Amino acid sequence: MHRKQFIQSLALLPLAAAAMKLNDLGKIASSFAPTVKMPVLFLGHGSPMNAIEENEFVQGFRKLGQEIPRPNAILCISAHWETEGTFVTAMDHPKTIHDFYGFPKALFDVEYPAPGSPELAAETKKIITSTEVKDDHAWGLDHGCWSVVKTMYPNADIPIIQMSLDYRLGPSYHYALAKQLQSLRSKGILIVGSGNLVHNLGILDWSKPNSGYDWAIEANEGFKKYIKESNHTQLMSYKSLGKAVDLSVPTPEHYLPLLYTLALKEDNDAVNFFNDKLVYGSIAMTSVKIG
Repeated sequence: MHRKQFIQSLALLPLAAAAMKLNDLGKIASSFAPTVKMPVLFLGHGSPMNAIEENEFVQGFRKLGQEIPRPNAILCISAHWETEGTFVTAMDHPKTIHDFYGFPKALFDVEYPAPGSPELAAETKKIITSTEVKDDHAWGLDHGCWSVVKTMYPNADIPIIQMSLDYRLGPSYHYALAKQLQSLRSKGILIVGSGNLVHNLGILDWSKPNSGYDWAIEANEGFKKYIKESNHTQLMSYKSLGKAVDLSVPTPEHYLPLLYTLALKEDNDAVNFFNDKLVYGSIAMTSVKIG
């Protein structure tokens, strides 16, 4: 290349970079064009074995995936990603995380190769203004996410990102942060909270595969009552609800994703429960669809 041609090429570099930026912006805009308002979900994920078994809960998730509008992408808040600060996965190809032990090899062999969405990560960071949201390139999809989404969308062809739970902060903080995600519902984004209303692994009863302790039933029914009444203030103050709830929510991480779902409820949104059952004494599979 002659010196004159080389200089001309250098002069064109800023224009090429600008064109690339415009293309990126166009990609983001087209990805999140206005759509019908998506529902928002809280999924009781329970055992990761649901990813390889056929049971009533798997059937419930599968039916849900067939009934709701197909999303452009999924934003999942899972009980199994707690961090100091708030992060979103921002890689193109999130790995499948097998964050459990003591299960059959067949479960560890499961891969869910759904693409990521750096564009959705950027959009999420933009609309959350109450705190700094940082990119994460190391996490992936944990079993709270892929074990349920896999049943809803078995082809792994819908982009997914996860957003972490800041373990230092309480229910009202998470509820307020979640409200800032509302605009995503009208851009084809399915927002999923994944946890369990009742989750006490320390006192599982293997002789109760299809039922719950009395206190677990009491807590589950109480949670559903407040959800139906849209009494979110009471649900944020769950530590004041008595002994049954104390036993049902010994640690907050499986409960907090519910608040992300509830925070996004609008006045005209219907509330429906499914997979409403307790297992092994102290796990509620109860799931919620809003909208």
